[in-house]
Amino acid sequence: MANVDFSFSDMLAGYVTDFDPHQGSHGTFGLTTSHGKNFKIALTSTTYAELVRNLGEPYYDCTSQMAAMLAPNRYLFVYGIFYFDAGQHNFEAKHIVFLGRTEKEYLFEKQDWWVKQIQSLANFYLKAQFEDGEIDYRKYRTGIGLVGSKENSNRQETDTISRLVYGFATAYMMTGDDRYLEAAEKGTEYLRQHMRFLDESEEICYWYHAVDVKPDGSEQKIFSSEFGDDYDAIPAYEQIYALAGPTQTYRVTGDPRIMNDIELTINLFNKYFEDKTEKKGFFSHIDPITLSAHSPSLGHNRAKKNWNSVGDHAPAYLINLWLATGEDKYADFLEYTFDTIEKHFPDYEHSPFVQERFHEDWSHDTTWGWQQNRAVVGHNLKIAWNLMRMNHLKPKEKYVALAEKIAEIMPAVGSDQLRGGWYDVVERTLEPGQEVNRFVWHDRKAWWQQEQAILAYLILAGSLNKLEYQQWARESTAFYNVWFLDNEAGGVYFNVLANGLPYLLGTERSKGSHSMSGYHSFELAYLATVYTNLLIAKQPMDLYFKPKPGGFKDNILRVAPDILPPGSVRIGEVWINGHKHSDFDAENLTVKLPSTQDELKVRVRLLPAKVFFDATLLEITEGTAKISLTGLLDADAVGRFQEELTKATQKPLRRLVLLLQDLECITTAGMRSLIFTKQKLGSDVELYVVGAQVQVEHFLRMSSFCEGITMVDKYEAAELASV
Repeated sequence: MANVDFSFSDMLAGYVTDFDPHQGSHGTFGLTTSHGKNFKIALTSTTYAELVRNLGEPYYDCTSQMAAMLAPNRYLFVYGIFYFDAGQHNFEAKHIVFLGRTEKEYLFEKQDWWVKQIQSLANFYLKAQFEDGEIDYRKYRTGIGLVGSKENSNRQETDTISRLVYGFATAYMMTGDDRYLEAAEKGTEYLRQHMRFLDESEEICYWYHAVDVKPDGSEQKIFSSEFGDDYDAIPAYEQIYALAGPTQTYRVTGDPRIMNDIELTINLFNKYFEDKTEKKGFFSHIDPITLSAHSPSLGHNRAKKNWNSVGDHAPAYLINLWLATGEDKYADFLEYTFDTIEKHFPDYEHSPFVQERFHEDWSHDTTWGWQQNRAVVGHNLKIAWNLMRMNHLKPKEKYVALAEKIAEIMPAVGSDQLRGGWYDVVERTLEPGQEVNRFVWHDRKAWWQQEQAILAYLILAGSLNKLEYQQWARESTAFYNVWFLDNEAGGVYFNVLANGLPYLLGTERSKGSHSMSGYHSFELAYLATVYTNLLIAKQPMDLYFKPKPGGFKDNILRVAPDILPPGSVRIGEVWINGHKHSDFDAENLTVKLPSTQDELKVRVRLLPAKVFFDATLLEITEGTAKISLTGLLDADAVGRFQEELTKATQKPLRRLVLLLQDLECITTAGMRSLIFTKQKLGSDVELYVVGAQVQVEHFLRMSSFCEGITMVDKYEAAELASV
């Protein structure tokens, strides 16, 4: 940079090495990036600092604590200006973002961080599409602007509805909010009524590309794709993602009509997209009339295969379908998919990136459309993420080997190790004299590619327990939560610049388009919760289901949150319609549903296998809060208990009910936490202890905790006693 003798602004991400409050006019600190570059950062009189904040949270200013927070080993983001002085560049900080209150805290690893985020996302899209009124998909439009306003178009694309339905169904699974399930079910039904093409003679189902809603309410159906390089063809990825939302809704409800649509669409894949020769795989496009992948009308898409047609089955619907059913045929389909990927996609003799486009015989297609011989960074990471999921179902050394190879190669060639985050599309190979893979169009960073990185490194960290993977997961998650969340209008940005600032031009200004709907951001919120809570931080999480009477085979509800390492998760507790339910298989993650025609709402508490304590706020009704305690209440468990207590006391309480039937033991530290809780509640709050086991009750009485509280075997008795 010897000739760069002018000032310019930029952002740095790294770890604090030291802080000297006496150097310079306001102090300086050292910063080391992930790839070992060292910088000296000067503070100024106008430097300000904040904490990372979730969607819907207020600005947290920590400027006055900034000096104290610049502790060694803290990862942070600093935006500022490089000045050229005395032959060198000096960096002055203008804006610092901390990721927690201490150097060891990452706020996005809190148990409910992503739950709150998915609530905000779901509410944003409910308002954008339905104006917070009746959920009517006739109002739905594909194009949504920056602040949630609908763009001037009558287009309803099948895939974007399906992806939004996926988001609503997932938001219901994480929150139990019935509005989200209503949106998912109505969206699924709208797809079935308006976008579905049933061919009963062929026993197949395929999905229209879109519907145009005319001013008089009539519809013009758009059969073949009208998008870019897929024009006048039926691309596999559109049929694949048409199943994303309905399949996730099926996980919640078990609606047999949805299952019929899924099976018939899979028939379409098997009959017309699959290469039934010894070459195997799935073609990327078929002709809309002949349903042939070899039709001359397909032009550059004739007899081609790609990542989407081969690999996208797994994350879009197939893994969720297996989770809901446990059927061997879907496990076999997944195995076929990943064996194909592992065999044909690596191309490390020529490039650090996988190959993504192929001719019929799996020779490389390096001249197709926009892709040419270029790599999509996110697709590499997506393969690593899904290989680890598959390895938990059918373990194979080759799956883990490829996943780890990708994970180890990608940071140097696909990430921004100076600022954080992951790039978009780069050239797969270097030209003579080049040392860095060139950006194809820009150095911007797309929201969905951050998702692939976060999930890849989270599942690798949780499965293999390697610290370097957890570091990459944290750094990737930090970049996403600091720079992609739109804290003003809601939702997430499509793209940000390399320095984290949002890019707000063209279609990338939108929150809804052919390329963006409620899928990746919702999927990230869900699976980041699963991997962080259950595999890494060892925290519980809840899932909600609303099965239809007789919907699931043999009345067995499968509640595995994802394909996780065998034995890593168990069911802790189950409630049906608010009442405790004991008929479940904790290790196999199944719940036996009662035979009834009544509506069922199932809440399942999932625990990491090694967690020995849990606290659950069950409900707050008319000033009475119920908290269930499970396992061992010791010093390590006090924080978890206090989290649920904080939720329970956000509004004034009249009565706190502690359900201790499943609390097996309590230590003196746990006892002190109960005594402190009793003190803070004050004498105006009635305190009930219900169903304490003999050893726990004995300890409670020995500590004099029981004075002024009501001890009962059942809460119904407590209600009578209080009358």
